[in-house]
Amino acid sequence: MSLADHLRELRYRLIFSVVVIFVGMIACLIFNNQLFQVLLRPYEESLEILKGIRPNLDVQAVLGGVTAPLLLILMIAALGGLVLTSPVWLYQVWAYIAPALLAKEKKYALVFLLAAVPLFVGGVVLGYYIMPSAIAIMLAFTPESFEVLNLLEMNDFFKMMMQLMLVFGLGFLLPVVVVTLNFVGVLSAKALAGARRYVLFGCAVFGAAATPGGEPFSMLALAVPMMLLFLIAEAICHWNDRRRAKRAAKELERA
Repeated sequence: MSLADHLRELRYRLIFSVVVIFVGMIACLIFNNQLFQVLLRPYEESLEILKGIRPNLDVQAVLGGVTAPLLLILMIAALGGLVLTSPVWLYQVWAYIAPALLAKEKKYALVFLLAAVPLFVGGVVLGYYIMPSAIAIMLAFTPESFEVLNLLEMNDFFKMMMQLMLVFGLGFLLPVVVVTLNFVGVLSAKALAGARRYVLFGCAVFGAAATPGGEPFSMLALAVPMMLLFLIAEAICHWNDRRRAKRAAKELERA
């Protein structure tokens, strides 16, 4: 394929993914109230945790502005649509990369890319479950020197939740990216081993920079699983490189 063909293919995959996500967003609008109740649970749980840390701190949820309710509904639908359609747009990534693989490698790579969906959803779910503790920790920094009512803007809360869940979901895709690059032949296991300390440090930096609020609990909850997933991906790449070397040796003997 020429460069122009690659760009046309990329444009098609992107447009198709955006349309599918938009359809998923519309579907989630139908169940907006149910989704709202599910996403509101971390807020309720964070207040329970906060009572044990700061029993005298008053927190009240508010919606500010005329357009705030509509923006909140759209935000919830967008998050739901993105997660709901993740198998489709992740497949589009695979479909764009697949032509670069050999026929024998596609069956192995497809297995790893099929793991992208549970990894992404697993990251989103983990972000959802650590949200109450993250919110409670940040609200606990409210000054104690005077009585204050902390007004929690719900749009900001859901924006933070969306950011946290998506960051966790995308962060958990790291091993899929690494293994795919290895199968395509762009990245060797030897290069990964040499860059291991830098990648692990990068995971820590990403965890600190990407999690909203920058508090250590969320940072560690993201960085540590990413490090473990990278090490697993590195082990898979070592296996793949050894498999390739054995196959090349056999072909050389036959020649």
